[in-house]
Amino acid sequence: MVDVLGIDVGKVQLHAVLLQGEQTARKAVDNTSKGHQQLLAWLKNRKVRELHVCLEATGIYGEILAETLHDFGYIVSVVNPVQIKSFGRSAMVRTKTDRVDALIVAQFCRSQKPAAWTPPPQEIRDFRALLRRRETLQQMITAEKNRLEGVSSVQVRRSIKVVLKSLQRELTALEKSIDDHLDSHPDLRGTVERLDEIPGMGPLTAMKIVAETNGFSVCDTARELVAYAGLNPRHYQSGTITRRGRISRIGNAALRKALYYAALSAKNHSSYFRAFVDRLKAAGKRPKVIITAIMRKLLVLAHTLVHNQTRFNPALGA
Repeated sequence: MVDVLGIDVGKVQLHAVLLQGEQTARKAVDNTSKGHQQLLAWLKNRKVRELHVCLEATGIYGEILAETLHDFGYIVSVVNPVQIKSFGRSAMVRTKTDRVDALIVAQFCRSQKPAAWTPPPQEIRDFRALLRRRETLQQMITAEKNRLEGVSSVQVRRSIKVVLKSLQRELTALEKSIDDHLDSHPDLRGTVERLDEIPGMGPLTAMKIVAETNGFSVCDTARELVAYAGLNPRHYQSGTITRRGRISRIGNAALRKALYYAALSAKNHSSYFRAFVDRLKAAGKRPKVIITAIMRKLLVLAHTLVHNQTRFNPALGA
C-alpha cells in the first residue's frame, strides 16, 4: 500500500501527517531548505518508500517544497484549497488547527487520490526565481529611498546612499542575467514577446505572467487559469438564493498583482480596451469591477495567443 503524507503549508512552518496503513505519525518542521531536508530524513527513518504527498496550492510558500519532494521521487499533488475545505466540511470537521488541517489533507489524499502534479522545467524555475529576486531588489531600493527622505543625519544618509548604490548595481546585474536567460531559451523569449504585444502588458509584466503560469503549462484551459489566478467569482448559495460575489483571491497572488498593474495601464491608456470599459461603465459597474474584468480578459487573451501560437490582432475588438 502506498503511504500518504498530508502537509499543511505555512509561511514559517510545515505540519505533516503521515498515514501508513492504520498508523498515523506527525512531524513539524520549518518551511526552509533545512526543514525540507529534515522532513525527508524523517520519512526515511519511517521506512517510507512509495509515497503520495498532498499539499494545498498556497503559492510561493509551497512551491520549493513540492519541487523538492517531486525531485526526491515521491508522487506529489498540489490541490486547490477549496477542494480540501469542502472535504473537511463533508467530514464534519469543526476544529481548525495546523495539525488538524494536515490530517484532513492526508485523508483527502487517501480518499480522493488527486492527480499527480508535474513541476515546471528547470528553465522556468530559474526564470521565475530571477524575476522574483528582481522584485525583491526593487522593493528594497524603494524602502531605502523612502528612508533617505526622512533622515537628516549626514552619516545615516551616507550609509543609505552606499546601500542604494550597491542595490542598484545588483539590480543591473540581475536584469542582465534575465536577458541572458531569455537569449538561452528562444522559445521562452518568443512567448514573452507574444504577450508584450497585448495593450497594457509591457515586457516586464509579460515576463512575470509567463513565469507565474509556468509558461502557461500550469492549466489546460483559460477558465482553469482564471481560477489559478484567483480571479474567478465566489459563489454564494443558500436555499433558492444563488449569486456571484467578489473574486475568490484563492490563487497565485504574484500573477494577480502583475495583471492588476497591466489592467490599470490598459484601462487608462489603451484605445483597444476603451469600448469594453465604456460598456461596463454604461452598465453601472464600479471601477474595481472594471479593473478585475480587464485582468481576466488580459489573462484569457494571453492564454489564447500562447496556446494557438498566434499574434495579437488589434483589429479584433476586446
